[in-house]
Amino acid sequence: MPVHSMPDWMTEWAFHLHLLMAISWIGGSVFMFILGVTLRDKKAQQEVYPHVGPIFGWFEVASLLILLSTGFILGAKFHLFELLMHPDGSEISHALMMKAILVAILTVATIVHFIIAYRTNGKERTRWQNFFSRGSSMLIFFLNLFVMHYAIVMRNIL
Repeated sequence: MPVHSMPDWMTEWAFHLHLLMAISWIGGSVFMFILGVTLRDKKAQQEVYPHVGPIFGWFEVASLLILLSTGFILGAKFHLFELLMHPDGSEISHALMMKAILVAILTVATIVHFIIAYRTNGKERTRWQNFFSRGSSMLIFFLNLFVMHYAIVMRNIL
């Protein structure tokens, strides 16, 4: 069955699941950002991160996959990919383009962060691993805010 002809209840489920995962993704990102900023004691970090990090990381990977999948379903249902490939200068076209670009960068940053975090969990990181891990974490945090902005703009238009 083509996504365009998907029953309304399936589209509604995709939207609700997309929203739930976005809330989880952004909320978790905010929590981990605050944890990283406030937990300055090295010993406390070594006690907390090896336990919280993997649980959060795998949850975030699952959330991201669900977000991308439901985003694809919603994009196809509302013909947003056609608009993305042939922008018309409208407000929705601009918001869609910005959100797509930010989501692509966010996905790459998440992959980088996840790989470094997974490989170095419970180990001492090199200077470059620290730089890319913290940098990607901060980038993810701020990109989330902008993705959320464009998602709100798009929802208001649709």
